[in-house]
Amino acid sequence: MSATITPVDTTRPAPSAGRPLLQWLVRPGAAALSGVLLFLSFPPRPLWWLVLPGFALLGRTLRGRGPRAALGLGYLAGLGFLLPLLIWTGVEVGPVPWLALAALEALFVAVTCVGIAAVSRLPVWPLWGAAVWIAGEAVRAHVPFGGFPWGKIAFGQADGFFLPLAAVGGTPLLSFAVALCGFGLYETLRQVLVRRRTGELPRGTAVVALLCLLVPVVAGLAARPLVDDSAEDGTATVAAIQGNVPRLGFDFNAQRRAVLDNHAERTEQLADDVAAGKVPQPDFVLWPENSSDLDPYRNGDARRVIDAAVKAIGVPTVVGAVVTPETGKLRNTLIEWDPARGPVDTYDKRHVQPFGEYIPLRPLVRIFNADVDRVRRDFGPGHKVGVFDLAGTKVGLVTCYEAAFDDAARDTVTNGAQLISVPSNNATFGRSEMTYQQLAMSRVRAVEHSRSVVVPVTSGVSAVIMPDGRIVQQTKMFTPDALVAEVPLRSSLTPATRLGVWPEVALLLLAAGALGKVTVSAVRGWRQRKAGRGAADAG
Repeated sequence: MSATITPVDTTRPAPSAGRPLLQWLVRPGAAALSGVLLFLSFPPRPLWWLVLPGFALLGRTLRGRGPRAALGLGYLAGLGFLLPLLIWTGVEVGPVPWLALAALEALFVAVTCVGIAAVSRLPVWPLWGAAVWIAGEAVRAHVPFGGFPWGKIAFGQADGFFLPLAAVGGTPLLSFAVALCGFGLYETLRQVLVRRRTGELPRGTAVVALLCLLVPVVAGLAARPLVDDSAEDGTATVAAIQGNVPRLGFDFNAQRRAVLDNHAERTEQLADDVAAGKVPQPDFVLWPENSSDLDPYRNGDARRVIDAAVKAIGVPTVVGAVVTPETGKLRNTLIEWDPARGPVDTYDKRHVQPFGEYIPLRPLVRIFNADVDRVRRDFGPGHKVGVFDLAGTKVGLVTCYEAAFDDAARDTVTNGAQLISVPSNNATFGRSEMTYQQLAMSRVRAVEHSRSVVVPVTSGVSAVIMPDGRIVQQTKMFTPDALVAEVPLRSSLTPATRLGVWPEVALLLLAAGALGKVTVSAVRGWRQRKAGRGAADAG
């Protein structure tokens, strides 16, 4: 298919030439509103469908724009999306880190929108535009400082119609389908308006627009049989402990012993409930990340508290601890604690959080915010995939922030995990939406890999998720609790798990091909104009 690029009309009258100022504000306002609609599609609101008018409005805003206009409009869309989405990052440290992070991440959205505007001049532009959006998400997920995948469109679709597509091609395909449907919605409406205005509608153009709208919908329906919560390898009874913290915010770290005691006491209470026949005996118990910020390898008192709680419940228990070696970096570690043998295996968090668990460019950052010195000693990443054998069940370990990274959960499943645990600590973010956004990630991962996912959190919301993404049990925030549930164990691999990074690679190649086509055509046009000017000067 040959591609004809529609030239962009860059001659626009100034406001002083008679165009009202309000009209000049319509397009920037629409760009910002498109970002707000994307934000509103994310949990805890069950408004996943708002993502479609969000992308439709973004397409309307960007179609046919030049690079400079698209950059500005894209930045407004990025701010409309990410400023409210990431507000939780400033809960305890003030607005500067929040504003800085949102401003930086919005730059990625802005550059992505330049690409979308460029490919909007091609035939079948919604397809290329959706691929370019995925390219933008991929870049954000890898740079800088290891990337920040928070805000992938896929993570807002835990309750959405398109969720089964996560089992086909992971989060890249899920995000792509949503973006394609949204852009297709705009292009279909545009064709209808063209028909009403001119009385003409090229059949091929209308069919293409309608296909961009309907193909993702049909694909979502076709993928539903892949969503299966049956027990392939029997079931396991799992307990998730939420001990709670003594107070909100960063200062809870000063109460490290109280946090440990809370989780130990709640585990012992669970043991009493089991003995009384109130709840079934779990096969294993999962504590959250940072449930013991006292290193049990170096602190004998902490070791005794953990050991007593694990002996009381009488089953293997995963304990989240901060390990403090004599030299080198700290480790955010999950410890498999056996009631008879004590600590027998460990998993060190592989994706450590920049500006949370370690401070890049510390002297520079300190100029803007002295709170960086709350992190006195940096955490270092682990390098081993975490899969524990807990009473015969292979449990994959994905610690908190890692749930945003595609490889973290996938690696555990390809290494034999029959169930995934996502131990987290959200106490530093208060009662913000952060915990619900992260819980939605775990729901998407459940469908993506067809695994039950258990999310034990220090302060909430802890949850038990079925392989089809349904939450069957969850706690309230900042309330001590213990969830006990029988969950299906599975060992089959979804297409998404088998394909790994290849769906994303295919979409990146699609985006690169479209952008390459635009670039070649632009260079050819520039050369022709230059040659024409040269001929005119010679004449």
